[in-house]
Amino acid sequence: TTENTCQARFYVVVYAIIFTLGLPCNLVALWVFRQYVKETKKAVLFMMNLALADLMQVLTLPLRIYYYHYNKWPFGQPFCIFCFYLKYVNMYASIFFLACISLRRCELNMYPLKHSSSKKKGDLVVCVSGWLLVFLCCIPFPVLRTPRQPQVCFSELPMQPVGIPVACTLIIMAELMGFILPLVLVLVCACLNQRRAMKLVMSCLMVFLVCFVPYHVTFPLDFLAKVGALGCSVREQVLRSHPWTLCLASINSCLDPIMYYRTTKEFWRNTLHQAQLFPFRLSFFTARFLWEAVLIVISQFNYKHLKHLYTKFSSRV
Repeated sequence: TTENTCQARFYVVVYAIIFTLGLPCNLVALWVFRQYVKETKKAVLFMMNLALADLMQVLTLPLRIYYYHYNKWPFGQPFCIFCFYLKYVNMYASIFFLACISLRRCELNMYPLKHSSSKKKGDLVVCVSGWLLVFLCCIPFPVLRTPRQPQVCFSELPMQPVGIPVACTLIIMAELMGFILPLVLVLVCACLNQRRAMKLVMSCLMVFLVCFVPYHVTFPLDFLAKVGALGCSVREQVLRSHPWTLCLASINSCLDPIMYYRTTKEFWRNTLHQAQLFPFRLSFFTARFLWEAVLIVISQFNYKHLKHLYTKFSSRV
């Protein structure tokens, strides 16, 4: 239909913009965090994992663009379910690490002298535990989808029939653990932080409000609409509005790098430093590549053939 075509075009445009901006920004963020930012007390490990979660989603966007542009999925249903699953993993991993960043900033503000180098191991345990928790808790999302047609994927995957009590239980658990509790933590941290420490926490809060609040307002209604628990008129309105909130939830892959640039002076300083060194590094690696290529050519060259050419050339001279 015309409405489905417009919706598909909307997905293509939004996902193309997110991919174009999100891929280089998150790659640069991971590079800078990994190589140059040493202060673990500034929640750098949490930011690295947040950038990794965003990168996971960004790398699947070309497949979504292909699907919504050509209206077909030629990559197989298992891969479709996996990409569908990664969407929710990214979203809830982002929520988890945004909450961790806010808590760490609040902790440093309230107890600045209690930080020690041993926090790095504790942060690593939190990150690994968070990933495991997110991967496990997001399993119901792909499990509840039934890939009946090989060319259908993502939002058009049909929902398995579930009862209203089961649907309400899943909705409450997802909303409470995946959104309301982290949002409350970020709000509390925003209230407890002093003015000089507000920038990072307020940035986390803004990502929550812009990206995740609209989605989690429409998510319960969309879930109930797809299991047939809403009337036709309400169901139609919900299914129309949900794609907009789904795209807003994906924009966090572009907003999170902005948070790094705005709130972490060391990140910005090292990014500019590396940008200044980039031409010299490029020249160095280019020269090194050419030199190694010459050595390979020389090593592969037949010495007897070279002597024969020299003799032939000398005789002519």
